[in-house]
Amino acid sequence: MTASVGATAPPRSAGGGPLAGARRVAATVFAAQGVAVAAVSTTVPAVESRLGLSSLTMTALTIALTLAAGAGSFAGLAAVRRSGPVAVMRAAVLTAAATLLAVAWAPGRAAASAAYVLFGLALGAIDVSVNTRAATVERHYGRSILSSFYAAWSAAGVAAALLTAGLSGLGWPVQHVLTAHAVLVALLALTARPHALTPVPSSSSDRPAPDDTIPGPRVWARLVPFGVVLLVAYVVDSTVSAWSTAYLHQTLAASLAAAPLAYAAYQAGTVTGRVGADLMVRRVGPVAVVRAAALLAAVALAGLAVAPSWPYAVVAACCAGLGVCALTPLCVAAAGRLRPGAPETVLARLNVFNYVGVLVGAGASGGLGATGHFRIAYAIPAALAVALVAMARFFRPTAPGPPHAWTTRRPGSAHVVPVAVDRGRRP
Repeated sequence: MTASVGATAPPRSAGGGPLAGARRVAATVFAAQGVAVAAVSTTVPAVESRLGLSSLTMTALTIALTLAAGAGSFAGLAAVRRSGPVAVMRAAVLTAAATLLAVAWAPGRAAASAAYVLFGLALGAIDVSVNTRAATVERHYGRSILSSFYAAWSAAGVAAALLTAGLSGLGWPVQHVLTAHAVLVALLALTARPHALTPVPSSSSDRPAPDDTIPGPRVWARLVPFGVVLLVAYVVDSTVSAWSTAYLHQTLAASLAAAPLAYAAYQAGTVTGRVGADLMVRRVGPVAVVRAAALLAAVALAGLAVAPSWPYAVVAACCAGLGVCALTPLCVAAAGRLRPGAPETVLARLNVFNYVGVLVGAGASGGLGATGHFRIAYAIPAALAVALVAMARFFRPTAPGPPHAWTTRRPGSAHVVPVAVDRGRRP
């Protein structure tokens, strides 16, 4: 999770070879996860209809899925330490594909509930493994690239949401729609393979710092500001992602074919924002980016809450995606720098805030929606987003050098810090 001071060019291996391959694999797994999450989120009304589930029951399932994802994150951490991030990524994504099939063809509510919980476990394992791998790849590149991985996630989510809308418009039953998603996720998983990453040039300031041996409480204390921002980001994300389809269908009278368009627009906004997020961070710094992102997200969510019809809600959802898109990668990057020698440990802890945010956002929004108050469900995160402006100061880089630098490592330095050759093992 580092970058160079006074140099933005990646190491020579960035243009091709193992490093470029490792980046492609990580981006592909992010995309696979994006497809899987979109498949679940955009089929909520159809699954409710097929199984006769109430909105409150679906809210309970969403909460159970989120709790399972939290457990899966820590199970994934143990697996990463044992087998390496690449092996865990592949296994977890294949498991997610299998659980999509299980949801699609579940004969009843109990089977569907179990499938959603298993999906959550797989989702958590993907989170910790792919973010660990992405953090390692970014450290080797020597500059901010994490937003590009999340852009792949969002782009895949757009494609998956449009696939749901298109197939639903053709009259496909939800079983066939979810099966199509499962096949796509499985195909993406099969492309994941390990790439050996060689040692990177470094100055002495990039050597393992005392932080790597800091006791847990001190790490938690430094992690909390980033965790709070991540929590709010996921309250926003889960409120839009999990319930925008239901909001459009139930409150704004959109058809089953049109209802997923808000999710697609939201993810399209995140893609657009993340494509340029790394450049903006390098130009104006993370503090300014966090402040601007929080304000835009707040305005967009307010617009979503008062939308008079579903086309307006689609536009507002797109703007919400533009606003919130940079927050998650910036939190992951900042947290990973706390313990660069063992990023999987701190990222597993950071995921606690992630899942609390999803739990609060999806649970509270679903509960409000079940009682006919979806508009309030979008107004509350708007207020929370405004509060994030005050948290932006914690993202100010602490390393010496230019104000927007992300590390003290100089790729041209003669000093080399030994980095474990990664063949799927823990970085």
